[in-house]
Amino acid sequence: MLLGMEQALGFLATAVLVTISPGPDNLMVLSLGIAKGRRHGVAFGLGCALGCLSHTLLAALGISALLAASPLAFSALKMAGGAYLIWLGWQPWRSQGSLLNAAQQQNPRESAGKLFIKGLLANAINPKVVLFFLAFLPQFVISQQGHIGWQTAQLGLLFTLQAAVVFGLLGYFAGHAGHWLNTSPRRSMLLDRLAGTLFGLLGLKLILVP
Repeated sequence: MLLGMEQALGFLATAVLVTISPGPDNLMVLSLGIAKGRRHGVAFGLGCALGCLSHTLLAALGISALLAASPLAFSALKMAGGAYLIWLGWQPWRSQGSLLNAAQQQNPRESAGKLFIKGLLANAINPKVVLFFLAFLPQFVISQQGHIGWQTAQLGLLFTLQAAVVFGLLGYFAGHAGHWLNTSPRRSMLLDRLAGTLFGLLGLKLILVP
């Protein structure tokens, strides 16, 4: 069973907004692209995106097993995930805008291949990303359709694909994108606020909607 069109498009739109909002991964992609060139920025970005596959597997297996073992435990996971998303949403409202400041701190000797591996491992072993996937993906799972694990896996793969496209474009157009952010902290802050509001609304939905 494949995801429904409305389900997939709604998830994709949200996932893209989450991915482009200023954060450690995309700011690192931008900084590497500016400091080392397009090839290195794209390589690191693709590594970060593919690192999401490990979280997809964990989420698909974990959510499916939890629902099968205990619907009550699954509801508790949704409540905890909702609280976590609300907390994530509050953080950007406390920030003063995310600016690129790491471009000059990168190791100039690292090859594109090493940066790909670095991005892959940095994302794959990041416990915060595990928590995010466990909180985010169930938002778009329709339990009445069944096949919870398969739905979750498809959502995770879709997230990975869009992240690869977004990070790849950020790495390729790093100079322009970095200039756009650096010359206007207000734009960066606006993206932060937009992402924060989105996280907060998703968290409330996860807690309040059965």
